[in-house]
Parts: sequence; structure tokens; C-alpha cells
Amino acid sequence: MAITPFTKQQLLPQEEKLEVYRHKSELFIGIPKETSYQERRICLTPDAVNSLTSHGHKVIIESGAGLSSSYTDKEFSDAGATITNDIKKVLSCPMILKVEPLTMEEIAIVNMNAIVISAIQLKTRKKEYFEALSKKKITALAFEYIKDEDGSYPAVKSLSEIAGIASVLIAAELMINNEFGKGLLLGNITGVPPTDVVILGAGTVGEFAAKTALGLGANVKVFDNSITKLRRLQNNLNQRIFTSTIQPKSLLKALRRCDVAIGAMRGKDRCPVVVTETMVEHMKKGAVIVDVSIDQGGCFETSRVTNHNDPTFIEHGVIHYCVPNIASRVSRTASFALSNIFSPLLLEIGERGGVVDLIRMQSGFRNGVYIYKGVLTNELLGKVFGLNHKDINLILPGI
Repeated sequence: MAITPFTKQQLLPQEEKLEVYRHKSELFIGIPKETSYQERRICLTPDAVNSLTSHGHKVIIESGAGLSSSYTDKEFSDAGATITNDIKKVLSCPMILKVEPLTMEEIAIVNMNAIVISAIQLKTRKKEYFEALSKKKITALAFEYIKDEDGSYPAVKSLSEIAGIASVLIAAELMINNEFGKGLLLGNITGVPPTDVVILGAGTVGEFAAKTALGLGANVKVFDNSITKLRRLQNNLNQRIFTSTIQPKSLLKALRRCDVAIGAMRGKDRCPVVVTETMVEHMKKGAVIVDVSIDQGGCFETSRVTNHNDPTFIEHGVIHYCVPNIASRVSRTASFALSNIFSPLLLEIGERGGVVDLIRMQSGFRNGVYIYKGVLTNELLGKVFGLNHKDINLILPGI
């Protein structure tokens, strides 16, 4: 029987494949104190710092960086971190970890070719910010753009879960307040009609707001224009609740009866306004609106941005809570959530041999890169700010 060419190829001596030793990298991470208005979170908890230092990595933290999250310098020091009052020493580290984006003053101090991982908060950025990063040949990653294995955004999802739960608890607190609330308990007491909660949006914020409200015993109605999101929410709740697409007549009817309305809508540029001022006028006096969507403009026409020091105002007899950064209100929980994302990520960076290797190996992590060694790699940013950009897949070797 004739031997086929394929069989001959198999019979030829083959090269021996040996396992290539993976070169580990020692990380040197700097965590400065957050200076943005009412930002109280920190990226790593003492337990996460201890995990990093026990793997041979170095962490230097500006003194007082964790106080607003109820973490003392001593806790970080006991975990193996170096504490310093010198911000220049912190920002001179090869890798900077921060919740808020770097300020222009901080960028001026950062070393050339540094790696910065923080939020990007696109709506508050200016062209000069990206130009300053490029001049320093910095590699910058936005943690809200980093994807998980399933294609989701873990940082956004965790903070959305917090916002959803907190929105209901905030509403419950405002309803009890006899100064401007109704002295009403958000829940279901025997013999007392349960409170009615309307939630606009069936995403992660809406889902966790619904879970919390249901857990307290409230009647919940959820509105969203996506049938797919409404169906997914029903399945995740494991119980049947009132759901509807956003139709003015049915929405007005629900708002007139509700005690709490939570805005959890999202949009590409601006959140759609689905509740008009006229609808708000028809709501109960002393009802509560918590507009979680205020960071995108708000989905209530009467909403306007407030802050943690002065979080509420009353419009047409309805209490409005419109603080953009709700997660910062529960800074310790939010810090823990962020730390759960950053800690394994940093350990993997060390195992892979550095940030560049992880960018090359993982597309989800690569998705968070918007500047690579001074080159803008995000097409959206390039178009918005009129900057030249390049596809990271074309400039990064080995992809």
C-alpha cells in the first residue's frame, strides 16, 4: 500500500518542544491620596496589599490615602506597604493606581514611561489631558473599560450593584426623615399596605435596586424599553413582578401611586429623559426620587446635580436625591469591590512578566488601554478630541 505524503510527514523527526520559563516581574505600585471632590475610595484594601507584598511586589501609599474609607496608615503599613507624606515619591513609581484620573499637576510629576491605571471619566476630560499623558510616553488604562472573560465590565458591574442597593437604602432613609419625608417605613408590615417603588431601567442598577426593594417587602414596578433586559431581570429575580415598556400613560399611573422612584436609565451620550416635570407634579407629596442616572444628565426632567454634603432638594413637593457618585457614599464597600478587581489583576501582571505581556495576551485587559507608550489607541477619543490615534493591534508586537 502506498504511503501518503501526510503519513511521511508524520514519520519525520519532530522538534522537541520544551516549556518556556515564564519570567515573573516585580511590581512597584504607587497609590496617591484622592484629591477629587468628595472621592473617598481607595483602589486596594490592606488585605490586597498584603497579598501583593507577600508575592514580592512593593506598594507605596501616600499617608492618609485610606482614611476616608476607614483604613488607617498602620493597617497598610502592617500589610507591608511603605507609607510616605511625599507625593513625589508616590508618583515616581513605575505603576500608579488611582480611582479618579490623574490631575494635570500629578501628570507633571509622574515619570516617563509610567503605567497608570485609573478611571477615565470621559465626560470630564479635556484634550490637554491626553496630550500631557502622550508627552510622558505613559501607558494608560481605564479600569471601567477592562473586560472579563465573559465580555462584561467587572468594575462597572460591581459599582452598579452598589449603586442599585444604595439607592433603595437612601430612599428608605429619606422617607423616614420627619423633617421633609413622611415618616414612612420602606417595607411591608402586617396590616399596613406595602410601599410602592418604581424603577426606571432594567440593567444592573435596576436589578439590584429591585432585589433590595423586594427584600424589604415593597411592591416593585420596573420600566425599560428593552424587552430582553426586562426578561433577564425577571429570570434573575426568580419571581414575577410588574414589568413594562416605557409608555407615558402607564408610567404616569405608576408614578402617581409610588412612594419611591429610582432612575437607572443609561444612554450612549446622554441619559434619555423619560419622566417629565408634569409627571413629577402628579407624584405624591413627600415621595422620593433617587436619580442614579444623574451622571449622564438624569432621566427626570426636574433632576439637577447635588453632592454628598447637600444631597437633596425638593421640587413640586417631591424629594430629589441626585448625587452622581453614590458608590463614594459607601466608600469602604466600594473600595473592597474595586480591590477585588485590582488585586488578582495585579498578581497576574506580575506572573505574566509585566503589563505589556498581559496587554498582548488578554484582549479583555487590552480593551482598557487608551494610550500605549504615548500613542493614543482609542478611536472614540481620537474622534471626540481631534487627536491622531492608532490601532493597538498594529503597534503592539506579538498579537
